[in-house]
Amino acid sequence: DYLIDITPSAELAPRLAQSWDISKDGLQYTLHLVKGVTFHDGSAFTSADVVWTFNRLRNTDKNNGIVSDASALFTNVADISAPDDLTVVFKLSKTEPDFLFNLSDNHALVLKKDTKDPATTFIGTGAFKVDKITPGDRTTFVANDKYWQPGLPRLAGMEHHYADTSASLAALQGGQIDVLLRMPNARFIALQSDPTLQTVNFPTSGHDILRLRVDQKPGNDPKVVQALKMATNRQEINQIVQLGLGADGRDTPIGPYFKDYFDPNTPLPAFDPAGAKKLLADAGYPDGSLTFDLHVPNTGGRPDFATAIKDQWGKAGVVINIKVEDETTYYADKGWLEVPLGITGWGARSTPQQELDFGLKTGGKWNETHISNPELDKQIDLAGTSLDHDTRVAAYKQIQNLLSQSGPLIVPYFFPVVGAASK
Repeated sequence: DYLIDITPSAELAPRLAQSWDISKDGLQYTLHLVKGVTFHDGSAFTSADVVWTFNRLRNTDKNNGIVSDASALFTNVADISAPDDLTVVFKLSKTEPDFLFNLSDNHALVLKKDTKDPATTFIGTGAFKVDKITPGDRTTFVANDKYWQPGLPRLAGMEHHYADTSASLAALQGGQIDVLLRMPNARFIALQSDPTLQTVNFPTSGHDILRLRVDQKPGNDPKVVQALKMATNRQEINQIVQLGLGADGRDTPIGPYFKDYFDPNTPLPAFDPAGAKKLLADAGYPDGSLTFDLHVPNTGGRPDFATAIKDQWGKAGVVINIKVEDETTYYADKGWLEVPLGITGWGARSTPQQELDFGLKTGGKWNETHISNPELDKQIDLAGTSLDHDTRVAAYKQIQNLLSQSGPLIVPYFFPVVGAASK
């Protein structure tokens, strides 16, 4: 279980934390835990398990256990304490209005205190217990008959099968499996006419970014950045890659999913390959002289995205050599953060702040464009720390304005999660 859940509409919902209080200065979060919860081994769940879990997640000391992949999310936590068995207090170093959303990060499942190896020790508080793992084939689960939420779980058990997409789709249509989430959009569209199945389509904030490094030539020339934006037909890419199922992007990580923050009227350059060609010539790159290796992972629709860009930018005289790579190669240490031009998939998040802090702020751990813009940094900090909603909205809209107009990102779409289940 998580302490807090996120609803499909990106709202906070109670789970192991049944309620919470925030101090007036925004620096202290007091969580009140559900009473009577037990772990799968029968031991009592208490605030001590929460303190241990989050101290583990925020660990950055190699001499004190494993450094957590989630540590960057919790660097702002100054202290975690447990006044009693059902209360946990997080004290922050600075205001962070999205802090509670961090408690729902996929790393933040609450573990039993002193679990030695979470990768192999599956003792949680959740609705299902691991029964058997067959590596490469399936994992079976049985219902937790002592689960703390009344009426749950509704199933006696589950089996999670491991198979490629084609095999999974065949198993779904053949009735061997009941549910399949995440599949190519073309297959999803085809399944909509299957009378034995029901389909689901959830909008998300997940997206693919075509990004250019701006700390080296040619990306450090604003004329080149502007020309490449002008040479891009985002709606056409959305139609090719997402078959129209994705929401249109405007070259920022903030899309329609974030309805409070999204600005649909940012100054995005119009598609103008002839104008882009002239601007490149003015920048010293006459027709055919600007060449890129475009690095792209071999997953999802990203190779199709790359092919569309090669065709569109070719009309502006830009030569693209597509370098399709295994995903593990692309995301290796010397991969995506280093290549001059690449297409990166960013998973869905409940707020835009994480990606802004990590991906677009000076010194961010995932700053793949190597952008360093003082005004952008200022607005990112303001959006991430202000306790005033209107101030945050204004900052997010200014961020979109800066990126749409002159940022080194192409974001043509936000992809949905599509799936199907037996009726």
